[in-house]
This record gives sequence, structure tokens and C-alpha cells, in this order.
Amino acid sequence: MEKKTWHQTHKEKMKFGDKLADSVANGMGSWTFIIWQSIIVVMWMILNVVGFVRHWDVYPFILLNLIFSTQAAYAAPIIMMSQNRQNQRDREQAQHDYQTNIDAKKEIEALQIQLSKIEMDKLDKILEILNKKGI
Repeated sequence: MEKKTWHQTHKEKMKFGDKLADSVANGMGSWTFIIWQSIIVVMWMILNVVGFVRHWDVYPFILLNLIFSTQAAYAAPIIMMSQNRQNQRDREQAQHDYQTNIDAKKEIEALQIQLSKIEMDKLDKILEILNKKGI
């Protein structure tokens, strides 16, 4: 059985709300979103200024401002949830990295002790051989 990475384990623990918050934050923080929103706003303004069919939101575009306010009211907390989750993930990863470093340090120290023992054994054998030869 293949051992899961820390990142895979973390992703599996994510709840639906965490995944949704990340998706919204990723979507709203993209150039695609900015471009599409800009296109819609420009079209909204053009259609309401020119008004071939009818003006449903005349200048100063109060309905458009209301839509932006509503979008911001929902987007800000969702993005903050995503940031909070990301901060928690970073703390957990830092703790995991710290523990990995501690474990690696213990292994290195154990290896150093073993190497020192091997070296001492070799020196003892060399001295023993030299003593047998009478040097």
C-alpha cells in the first residue's frame, strides 16, 4: 500500500465548505473573472445608456451598485474563510516539516554514533595488530 503524502491527507480531510471557499476564492482571484465581470459591466452600462429596448437601470446604475455590494458582502467572508483555512494548512505543514526535521536530526545523530563506534573498532583492531607485530 502506497503511503499518502501530507498534502493528500490534508485534501481528504477538507469539508465541503472548505472546498467551496477555495473554489470561490480561486475563481474570484483570477483574470478570467475580472475580464468577464468587466465585459458584463460594460455591456450593462452600454445597454442602459443607449437603451434600445428599455432602461432598466438608469445612470448612476443603482441596481448595478446593489449587485456589486451583494457580491462583495458574500465574497469577502468566503475569501476570508479560504485564507483562514490556508493559514491553518500552512501551520500544520510547518509543524509537519518541523517534526520531519527533528526525526532526521535523530537519525543523523544515531548514524554518527554508529560511525564513531565503527571507527573506534577499526582503531582498536589496528592497535591490536600493531601490538601483535611488536611495533
